[in-house]
Amino acid sequence: MKTTTTAEEIRKAYENRTVREDDPYRLRLHLMPPVGWMNDPNGLCQKDGTYHIFYQFSPQSVWGGNKAWGHYTTTDFLHYTDCGIALYPDTDLDRDGVYSGSAVTKDDVMHIFYTGNVMEEGNHDYVHTGRGHNVMHVTSRDGFSFSARQCVFTNADYPKECTCHVRDPKVEKIGDRYYMVLGARTKDDKGRILLYESTDLETFVYCGDFHTEYTFGYMWECPGLVNLEGNLFLMLSPQGIPAETYRYQNVHNNGYFTLKGTIPTAQCVKEFTELDIGFDFYAPQTFVDEKGRTILIGWMGLGDTDYTNPTTEYGWQHALTLPRQLKAVNGKLTQTVIEELTELRTSERYCPANEICQPADNVFELEIPVTKESFSLQLRSDVTITQDHGVFALSMGKSGYGRTVRQAQMETLRNLRVFSDTSSLEIFLNDGEVACTTRIYDPDTTIVCSEGYTIYTYDAIHLKKM
Repeated sequence: MKTTTTAEEIRKAYENRTVREDDPYRLRLHLMPPVGWMNDPNGLCQKDGTYHIFYQFSPQSVWGGNKAWGHYTTTDFLHYTDCGIALYPDTDLDRDGVYSGSAVTKDDVMHIFYTGNVMEEGNHDYVHTGRGHNVMHVTSRDGFSFSARQCVFTNADYPKECTCHVRDPKVEKIGDRYYMVLGARTKDDKGRILLYESTDLETFVYCGDFHTEYTFGYMWECPGLVNLEGNLFLMLSPQGIPAETYRYQNVHNNGYFTLKGTIPTAQCVKEFTELDIGFDFYAPQTFVDEKGRTILIGWMGLGDTDYTNPTTEYGWQHALTLPRQLKAVNGKLTQTVIEELTELRTSERYCPANEICQPADNVFELEIPVTKESFSLQLRSDVTITQDHGVFALSMGKSGYGRTVRQAQMETLRNLRVFSDTSSLEIFLNDGEVACTTRIYDPDTTIVCSEGYTIYTYDAIHLKKM
């Protein structure tokens, strides 16, 4: 039988939270839940100089459960404020979860769209029957107080070939129109992205879907349109893709299709490119800030895995990635950590090839030029990064808690940039052409590299505290 935590129980769990002071895994550069479970970043936007970062939040359990929207703000990506819970599952149309969604600003008003999840009592599979996925709309002038909720779509409004699984509205303004994309699963178990158009953010007209001629997973989640320098991309997180030796190695994947044209139109999409090949990356979302940058933040986690996180012993699980700036280079997306983080650097040192380096702790950044065909980097006691015979590999031992190897075909490795936090690694290859994100639970600080490199360390007293 279906059981759901109520909004009041979620509120009490957050108000009675306790953060363990003896937690060795708590991150110092990344956003994480104060307690409980975190997943998808939601509603990313900037208004009046303040960045709003909402996220899927279950403070009542490290294993997830009924979702609310947690809320952080920042003005500089260096200092953050935990603003508590913004949206609770407290109406008939979202009682079983305020699921993922997005924000767009129009006439100085934030318009937030999200999926209201409803699960009916009874004998249901919750794919073909028993689940309501409602597109909900609320507005806000400050990101803290919200209008009454309006329902834009229910399952009865979606194309008849769709199952109950239609969710994660992402709205983007392109030209003089607003476009909404929704992730979907068809009744014959094929992933689709539904496309809608609006001129006023009140009425949306269905324009068709994005699909492949071949079967490419049974569900496409967390879609988004990215418009960069005349290139239009469709981001999504497909589920049900068979793993290959060098591709699609996670249980659920992430990436993008390059679209035809500069205005979204329904079309058959073809070549899929992964955004991040690491163990812990899913449901990325983008927004354009007041500087004109397209910024991406992803969920540094993944559901349904056979590897684990010892952070559960300390009352929390998962985090968000560092904010990354997207650019289009030769028709492909590249990712680099936003420049604000360089302000946290307090020391810089060059380390020669094959010399053992042991920084004071595991919060640092490496810049490594690669000059030889074969490359190796040891991080901590049992993390190894290699490039040999055209194959890049990240290999982890017992401190990966079930994470073993991720690899990709790569003809040439020119450089690496590595961001290390207490229990995470974010690795960027060839100026951000490839990214690889993982959690790691090893206090050892040993670094040995086959190439000379520069290490930047950070002063802990300047890092944000939550």
